[in-house]
Amino acid sequence: MKGIILAGGSGTRLLPMTKITNKHLLPVYNKPMVMFPLETLKKAGVTDIMIISGKGHAGHFLELLGSGVEHEVKLSYAVQEKAGGIADALALAEDFADGESVAVILGDNIFQDTFTLEQGEGAKIFLKKVADPKRFGVATVVDGEVTQIIEKPQITNSDYAVSGLYLFDTTVFDKIRQLVPSGRGELEITDVNNAYIVEGKMKADFIEGYWQDAGTPDSLYRASSLVKDVV
Repeated sequence: MKGIILAGGSGTRLLPMTKITNKHLLPVYNKPMVMFPLETLKKAGVTDIMIISGKGHAGHFLELLGSGVEHEVKLSYAVQEKAGGIADALALAEDFADGESVAVILGDNIFQDTFTLEQGEGAKIFLKKVADPKRFGVATVVDGEVTQIIEKPQITNSDYAVSGLYLFDTTVFDKIRQLVPSGRGELEITDVNNAYIVEGKMKADFIEGYWQDAGTPDSLYRASSLVKDVV
C-alpha cells in the first residue's frame, strides 16, 4: 500500500500565519504539522509516501523532510498547480500508486490511534463522534453500514464526522475522472466516497483516541493542547 499526504490549499482560515508559509508547516506543539500524518502512516506500516502540496512552498517540504531517510520512509513529491479540491490533488498520485491501494491522509489531521491499514476491494473511512458535525462531512450509519455522506450539512441526524484518513482501491482514480466540480468549483472527496457507497463497497472503522484537524486558529490550538498532554 502506498501513502499519500495531501498538504496543499491556501490556508486562508489561518491568515496571517499562512501569509508566508504553508499551513502544514506551522507548529503543532513541538513539531511541524505535516510530521503528524507522516508518523501516522509510518506507524501503520506505510513507508512509501507521496506529499502533494501547492506551488508556493513545495520546496519547503523538501527542505524539511528530504528523501525521508531520516524518518525511515521513502518520500516523493508532487505539486498541485492550483487549488481544485482534495480529489483533484489525489488524482496527481495515480502514477505513484502504480496499481496499488492507497492510504490518503489530510496534512492537517492529527490522530492518537495507531491504525492497521489493510485494503482489498473498495474503500474505508474512519469515523469519530463529534459535538459539531456541521463542520465536517457527516456519515449516516445504519446497522454498522455507511449509507450516505453529506458535506457540512446544516441539519444532520448523525454525529459521525468523516476524518481525513481514507483507504482506496485502484478504482479511485477512475471515480475521480467521472466527477464534476461542486458549487465551490472543486472535486470533492465526499463525492468519491459516495461513489463507493453506491457500489456497496464502503467500509468504516471508528476512531477511539483523539482526532483533531488543525485548519483554524481554534482547532490548531486544540491540536497543540492534545499533543502536549500525551508527549
